[in-house]
Amino acid sequence: MIRGIRGAITVDRNDAEEIVAATETLLREMIRANDVAAADVSFVLISVTDDITAAFPAQALRRLDGWTYVPVMCTREIPVPGSLPRCIRVMMTVATEKQQEEICHVYLKGAVVLRPDLSLTKKTEM
Repeated sequence: MIRGIRGAITVDRNDAEEIVAATETLLREMIRANDVAAADVSFVLISVTDDITAAFPAQALRRLDGWTYVPVMCTREIPVPGSLPRCIRVMMTVATEKQQEEICHVYLKGAVVLRPDLSLTKKTEM
């Protein structure tokens, strides 16, 4: 079964190293919380708010051992009322035997769900 794992994190500044480091932290926590192997990942989508311009956050994926060939796409979000400033969001599609309600979505450093969480899954907060 293919399942989606969502996550988000905010950064304090539009700084290249902070953006890539925060993205790496988020990816590592998503991987850890769901016991994900690179071979089981179909695709990673990283979106950033329009106020993040200093770095390409997908670089963080290439820092992870064994994740060099995982397909990744990075996009910029269209601002909407109520959007968090300097927010990085990740959607990872993974082949897993877990049911959707067993998936742990990860929201770090004040980040929140962009839309209501229909799966009623648990969250990891730091």
